[in-house]
Amino acid sequence: MDLRQRLIGELTGPGGEFEIVEREIGGVAMRVYAGGPATLRDVVLFSRNHGERDYLVYDGYRCSYAQHHRLVAGLARALREEYGLASGARVAIAMRNYPEWAPVFWAIQAAGLIAVPLNAWWTDAELRYGMADSGAELVFADAERTALLDRDVPVVEVRGGDPAPGVRPWADLVASLPLDAELPEVDIAPDDDATILYTSGTTGRPKGAVGTHRNHCTNLLNTVVNRRVAAALANGGEFPPLGDPAAPQPGVLLTFPLFHIAGLTALCFATLTGAKLATLYRWDRAAAARLIETERLTSAAGVPTVMRDLVEHSPDVAAQLEGVNMGGAPIPPDLVRRIGSLGTGVSPFNGYGLTETTSAVVSNAGEDYLARADSVGRCMPGADLRVVDPATQQDVPEGEIGELWFRGPNIVRGYWNNPKATAESFTDGWFHTGDLGYVRDGWVHVVDRLKDVVIRGGENVYCAEVEAVLHEHPAVVDVAVLGVPHRTLGEEVAAVVNVRAPVSAAELQEHVAARLAAFKVPAHVVVRDEPLPRTATGKVLKRRLREQIGANP
Repeated sequence: MDLRQRLIGELTGPGGEFEIVEREIGGVAMRVYAGGPATLRDVVLFSRNHGERDYLVYDGYRCSYAQHHRLVAGLARALREEYGLASGARVAIAMRNYPEWAPVFWAIQAAGLIAVPLNAWWTDAELRYGMADSGAELVFADAERTALLDRDVPVVEVRGGDPAPGVRPWADLVASLPLDAELPEVDIAPDDDATILYTSGTTGRPKGAVGTHRNHCTNLLNTVVNRRVAAALANGGEFPPLGDPAAPQPGVLLTFPLFHIAGLTALCFATLTGAKLATLYRWDRAAAARLIETERLTSAAGVPTVMRDLVEHSPDVAAQLEGVNMGGAPIPPDLVRRIGSLGTGVSPFNGYGLTETTSAVVSNAGEDYLARADSVGRCMPGADLRVVDPATQQDVPEGEIGELWFRGPNIVRGYWNNPKATAESFTDGWFHTGDLGYVRDGWVHVVDRLKDVVIRGGENVYCAEVEAVLHEHPAVVDVAVLGVPHRTLGEEVAAVVNVRAPVSAAELQEHVAARLAAFKVPAHVVVRDEPLPRTATGKVLKRRLREQIGANP
């Protein structure tokens, strides 16, 4: 057993600071945390202990934890008493990463309601679908989203100008709240529903993954355990004091959208631990660098393309960070090594997971990540993993590729109003990720999406492997590898490459050929100056690229 595993055992074993015990959840035996916050309401209550520490920072706006808690208490009472919402009612949030997002979310949780974060980049039809599918009875939206919504439910508009008839301004609601309100008394159980988060919808209509309080609190405690272990590894194998009041306040530049599970995880972790949370209207490298310096932030979190932009163009600023946290899309090994080159004080972090796993179910960090940059890491405490043959649904031997299935207290209970999709994706508590990968000596490797594997003349080509090699070329900024139809081979490998300097398709093909087998070399390379199309959460829209180049590769 290595030092990291021993430290985890100390924390989660019998009598440990974060003891894990076996209990039956929904008819399935699982390993769950015996203590810690049991519901997100508990997190709200605990956050009062952070007092006058800065909590939210955005474009001149600043809010302390004490101010935030007073606002949450008033909002939670208004949701129950003024709007008449009963436990289990759904409340939607449709806005950018404005600071108002946080108190709205926490008020929903404290009131025993269900938060429905909607993708801020959805079209009007998609937003209306999310509202109708979830059955939301109230929506908090910024002015951009308010203009796209139907008015069949009450709307509270954040950061708007002159609201449309029937739309309530945020300032009006806040002004009506008592300054001395206490949280409403509501009963919330760990396995009650807390959120409905819609999947990215890259392969069809989005599905609403239903997350419970236990799901989110498990994810939160997993994150705390990982950070405690990282701190001990940096402290010679000894755990430093927990919650040292004399320690400088940690702070994170959050560039993940808050409606995405990675952004929501960062929000929850900051709230529990008393960190400062800084957000931007949109990604702006110069503004991000200023925030990091002026607010003395200790970490940055975002999708790989954004974090690459930060570390490559503002390396002196990035070198001041303690951690660079990434997720939401495959992370090229060269980016991990680039972060490691910033200095010994900067640690790369990766969380692999999906909306359905309530963020990271596997993680890699620090020296381990630098040594195994091609691995997403090892399973979180309490998470079980199977590697399954998609055809037979039987486990494959160690080291062989199959579909990754996970089970544990961080796996959502299913999809909202969609029993068919739930039955297709869940088997006896095991969630089928749709990702292909393998495990070797406990280390998990993800090679591709099941639906994205290119089958060329009977040979499987895993896109992530080819993409990682192309990322190593100095002219390449971003890349997507996909399959295009071929009359005799079935499919051929194609690559769409966004570049920072002139480079020919032939040069990129030679680069791959020097490192991979001939059948993996892209037969077609499209070089483009413009960025690749991505979802708001960082995933490449390969379907759109396939449509663009499929007919004429």
